Amino acid sequence: MDAVGGPAASGPPVGDPATLLPQGWSALPPPAPLDMPVHPLADAPDLHGRGPVPSTQWRLITLRRLLVIGGALVMTGMAGYEMDLVFNAVQRSVAGMVMLVLFVVLFLWIALAFTSAIAGFGSMLAHGGLGLGITRTGPLPRLSSRTALLMPTYNEDPGRVMAGLRATIDSLTATLQERAFDVFILSDTTDPDIWVAEEAAYMALCRATGWGGRLFYRRRAVNTDRKAGNIAQWVRAYGAAYQHMITLDADSVMAGDVIVRLTAAMERNPGVGLIQSLPVIVNGSTLFARMQQFAGRVYGPLIAHGIAWWHGSEGNYWGHNAIIRTRAFAEQAGMPHLSGRKPFGGAIMSHDFVEAALMRRGGWAIHMVPALSGSYEESPPSLTDIAIRDRRWCQGNLQHAKVIPANGLHWVSRMHMLMGIGSYVTSPLWLIFLLVGIVVSLQSRFYKPEYFGDTKLLYPHWPHVDPVQAEYMFLGTMFVLLAPKMLAYIVLLLDGPLRRGCGGAMAAAASIVVETVVGGLMAPIAMLIQTSGVISILMGRDSGWNAQRRDAGSLQLMQNVRLYMVHTIMGIALAAAAWSVSLPLFLWMLPVTLGLVCAIPLTALTGSTAVGQAFRRAHLLLIPEETAPPPVLKEAVSYMRQMAGHPVPEAIAALRARAELLRVHEILLPPPRHRGDPINPALLVGLLKVREAPDLATAVGELNRAEKSAVLGNAEGLRLLARLP
Repeated sequence: MDAVGGPAASGPPVGDPATLLPQGWSALPPPAPLDMPVHPLADAPDLHGRGPVPSTQWRLITLRRLLVIGGALVMTGMAGYEMDLVFNAVQRSVAGMVMLVLFVVLFLWIALAFTSAIAGFGSMLAHGGLGLGITRTGPLPRLSSRTALLMPTYNEDPGRVMAGLRATIDSLTATLQERAFDVFILSDTTDPDIWVAEEAAYMALCRATGWGGRLFYRRRAVNTDRKAGNIAQWVRAYGAAYQHMITLDADSVMAGDVIVRLTAAMERNPGVGLIQSLPVIVNGSTLFARMQQFAGRVYGPLIAHGIAWWHGSEGNYWGHNAIIRTRAFAEQAGMPHLSGRKPFGGAIMSHDFVEAALMRRGGWAIHMVPALSGSYEESPPSLTDIAIRDRRWCQGNLQHAKVIPANGLHWVSRMHMLMGIGSYVTSPLWLIFLLVGIVVSLQSRFYKPEYFGDTKLLYPHWPHVDPVQAEYMFLGTMFVLLAPKMLAYIVLLLDGPLRRGCGGAMAAAASIVVETVVGGLMAPIAMLIQTSGVISILMGRDSGWNAQRRDAGSLQLMQNVRLYMVHTIMGIALAAAAWSVSLPLFLWMLPVTLGLVCAIPLTALTGSTAVGQAFRRAHLLLIPEETAPPPVLKEAVSYMRQMAGHPVPEAIAALRARAELLRVHEILLPPPRHRGDPINPALLVGLLKVREAPDLATAVGELNRAEKSAVLGNAEGLRLLARLP
């Protein structure tokens, strides 16, 4: 048996493992089990003596929420009254009432974003956005607790994952408080070649950082409940040894001082269960990614300050770059399975919202600190890539419809989930709104109405849409939509480092125009993508769980044509319908129809690295993190150039060629199966194929991915592979 209880494989000499393993290295720390029960959603929460209102709740929080939510309701009521005059001033009709109801629902959505942005504007001018005793600058507090950094990974480029993690570790080391932290790489990787490459990259990271005794790696052979299950399994195995855990994503980078300040805030506030930082999107190279990071850097803080201002201790969790009290998570956040079949039943996919809601249900405070800079992530490189991720998020958010009725949830937590559902449901609602509007216009153009009906009246019931009133409503709605960008620009003008980091006032203004125009053209494409996602989920199609593409790389032309031909046809049809009514309606619909008609070239151009870098050379869409990058980002980019993007070698050949890697792989094997464990068909078939193979090349060719993973995770399988010529 090896050092962690797994069987050591026999075979060719493996050499001295000391040449690879740093002093003090161990695969995993001693077990420290922590109970993490799963509470049925229908059960009343156990507060364990905590009060219903956390001690860290903001003052006058009720007034704050009344101003934001009440203001949005008042705006919506006024807008609904005015829109009623557009369609129903003379006579009410079914189509007019449908348009009115859709408009009220959709306007409430943008009105809440508007009032929240107003709150964020005031918070930023007042230099708010922290609380909990956190300071932006000054000496770092001394820590007395133990914290684990958790890096879940699933079929990611190992070099890319380790590059960001290495920069974070180096930054933590620079704080001189690194002894308060351990790091866990929690792999759910199913690709055997990536798995073995992860092990090699992990050992290289141990040597490079000197964290061999505090940098651990664990791979699950079975991905039960995906990421949520991965984290929960760690909590149940090692959670008792750590007061806090910081969850990272595969593209996360965090500055060491930010991690220390967040940890110190948790120590000072024992009633806080989670503190969410505001990750800034960085390292974008395509036009799409650069637009995302510019919008996130310029508009994002305004929005985040706004929601933090009125969410208070009922904040939300975005799944990464947040610090969590381990005891609070274990006590309350066990993920139940939802009743019914997929896509609405089964494991909860968007688990982060639910985990925050369950912890708050249990009396723990959930806070957000948007003013604490030093937390980073990356954006998918193209609309196609973000659409793949969005399909999974869409399913996860729609699942929340089954969580919202849970017993004891705070009403703000229910609102988080309703807004998450709304972020996807509004797309089909916008589409219906546009289609009904065109149908009404077509009807008035081609249908000859009976003006007097059966009754004899002095004046006819003319079908009426007030064009002047409609123009005012359009302008008012556009103002509500664009006002947050205007407010963000004012904040930018008042913030010298941000203004200079974005290329100056004029360059920033031009960048906002570019982002608004191009983003506006892409909005109807995204609307159709999200609409098709909602429809496919309602039809019972599960999205699955695929690794996300993070590197830039344009799609092939024919692939773009195949993906976006439907959008183009839809745009042509809408434009033709508008043209058949009138030229003014055609021009009115142009922002929607033009984006759809140009979907193929637009997605190709925005997904292009060359176009993105051309905008950078023109000093457009700049952010401070690329014009004057902080040290942790400089290191992350440098390490990424060295470590990421390399071809992943075939796993069996790599293990045969590197005896020291084979030894590490053996040490990292899971414990052997026990009698009574479920039968693994992939392992049985894989072992049979290896036994019958005349040579190694034949065995490699015969094994599928699941069988290869099972054989490489089994001591007998390694012995059989080692004997093959």
